[in-house]
Amino acid sequence: MKNTYLLFLITLSFTACKQEAARSDAYGNFEATTILISAEANGQLTAFPIEEGQKIKAGQFLGLVDTTLLHLQREQVRAQIGTLPAKLRNSLAEIEVLDRQQDNLERERDRVARLVEKKAATPKQFDDLNGELTVLKQRIQAVRSNTNTANGAILAEKQPMLAQMALLDEQIRRAYLYSPATGTVLTKMAQAGEMVGIGSPLFRLGQLDTMRLRAYTSSNQLQNVSLGQKVEVLVDEGQEAYRQLSGTISWIAAQAEFTPKTIQTKEDRVNLVYAFEVLVPNPEGKLKIGMPAEVNFASSSSQATNQ
Repeated sequence: MKNTYLLFLITLSFTACKQEAARSDAYGNFEATTILISAEANGQLTAFPIEEGQKIKAGQFLGLVDTTLLHLQREQVRAQIGTLPAKLRNSLAEIEVLDRQQDNLERERDRVARLVEKKAATPKQFDDLNGELTVLKQRIQAVRSNTNTANGAILAEKQPMLAQMALLDEQIRRAYLYSPATGTVLTKMAQAGEMVGIGSPLFRLGQLDTMRLRAYTSSNQLQNVSLGQKVEVLVDEGQEAYRQLSGTISWIAAQAEFTPKTIQTKEDRVNLVYAFEVLVPNPEGKLKIGMPAEVNFASSSSQATNQ
């Protein structure tokens, strides 16, 4: 009986030591890079044909905010631009009349000049005609200057109108919603027919092809960690088995923190640890957000069961 009890204690002690030795180097949970997609236009969401869990590609059309008012405003500006040529002032007829008057005065002046030479007219008559010619030339110049100024002001209206059309074109473009990246729709926050505004959240996109495992390890274990290092990642598979995956360390915290409450026992949670992240490929989509996992810095682990 004593020998049996002694054998039981030895076996229990050996099992406890083996379990302690089998503990992994770090523990954590999977996260994913998410993008919150928001509306860039005001109006009714007329189309939004996506569903939660749907995989979408970068550049894929996702929805449309009503652009009716924007198109009407654009046509209004276009019509205003079309009326500008009709507003241009044409002074050619007026200048032509003044030119005829100038020709007549010049002929009369030349005739009076000949009469002055023959003493048949006075120098004053000649000077008066020259004065009238000077005034007429100034009038012609003033008409031309005023016409150019008026037409310049009318043509200057065109540039702001073109800028307004460009602004409306950009607002119309932003009313069409396209996916900025490839990923999976995690949460849909709006439905077709609802009114949305600039900045209104529409859905959250998750990039699940590569998951981020945020794990925690002690300062002693951190000495074996470096950026770009390949590590072994273990995820639960069944009651006791693990599925072995390969990951790459992409980030290491520069400051220690208390272990998160989700990690290990109460005693473990009061210890200071360092956070780090491991990028793990997820081509089959089996890894889920929040799923727990373990990390071993060594190249292999006796815990792993390759499937």
